[in-house]
Amino acid sequence: MRRTSSRATRSDGGHPAHSDRTLVLHPNSGSGDHSHEVRRLATEQGFSIYETDSAGDAIRFARDAVESGAEFVAAAGGDGTLNEVIEGIRRADGFDQVTFGVVPCGTGNNFAENVGVESVEQAFEVFESGDRRQIDLGVVTWGGDEPSWARRGNESADGDETGETNETDKADETSGTRAFLNSCVGGFTAEASGETSSDLKERFGVAAYVVNTLRVMTDFDGIRMHIDTHGRKESWSGDAVSVLIGNGRRFPVEGRTQADMEDSLLDVTVVEEQPTVDLVGQAAASRLFGHETEHIDRLKTPALHLDVLSGESLRFSLDGEMIETSSLTVETVEGVVELPVGDAYEPDPDDD
Repeated sequence: MRRTSSRATRSDGGHPAHSDRTLVLHPNSGSGDHSHEVRRLATEQGFSIYETDSAGDAIRFARDAVESGAEFVAAAGGDGTLNEVIEGIRRADGFDQVTFGVVPCGTGNNFAENVGVESVEQAFEVFESGDRRQIDLGVVTWGGDEPSWARRGNESADGDETGETNETDKADETSGTRAFLNSCVGGFTAEASGETSSDLKERFGVAAYVVNTLRVMTDFDGIRMHIDTHGRKESWSGDAVSVLIGNGRRFPVEGRTQADMEDSLLDVTVVEEQPTVDLVGQAAASRLFGHETEHIDRLKTPALHLDVLSGESLRFSLDGEMIETSSLTVETVEGVVELPVGDAYEPDPDDD
């Protein structure tokens, strides 16, 4: 049943705010030259358009759209904008009524590529005629109680476990719950993502991430952590420089990165600390994530709980949105997101 809201919501273009189609537009993502085309195509398809101005706007716009009865909510921006819109839909408990659409306007657009949407124009074609799939959603909870299936009695636990979550519009609080579509990564990859400024992304595009990743890799010390999995015998303990948890994305990065988004499983890659590995030079990333390396561990699980055993905080990037914590739980919600996909999307990709 649709819910209505008496709160006024700003609409700066397109059709009136009561439209059952809403598009949230980040005007400055990527090269920043996409707004005119997005507005034109969105208006032709009957979307009410909401333009973001600051962090958290997309969450509020998406949440208000659901509560006002929208049936289609689209995000035009990079992975961070997609993350905010899907988070707004989650907070409004709107997945049973809303179809989510992706318009790639960011620097990397990895999630859009993974679902077969490669341009603004193609996105609107897919909205009208693309196959609609039910994909999984990743949800991270941090700063609260461990789940009942996770390991108890960590010697490093600090005892401050209230179980409460803080549902603010920012992702950097000490506790909370947050959705992600593509990936949740911690360690040097998160550090590199967090330190890649908007200016660098605008000037160098995807290369900005590569430059910062290689720079951070040389300075990042391994962190002792333990990972428990739910419904699986596997667990992992050791010193790692990075942990990469994929829902829409799989690692390593060679070739196409699409994961199976409909298997209710997370693709987990743990990169062990290897002081003897030469991390200098252009081939470093390939050596680090290569299939033949011995310091890569992979798990598949519907849920996991991760503890940083030293008690220190570790930065995690959820589709580019940063949190910092020493403990978190990651779970999948099966088939909850209805999404129009392009022809290149593979419901059952080959992970070999």
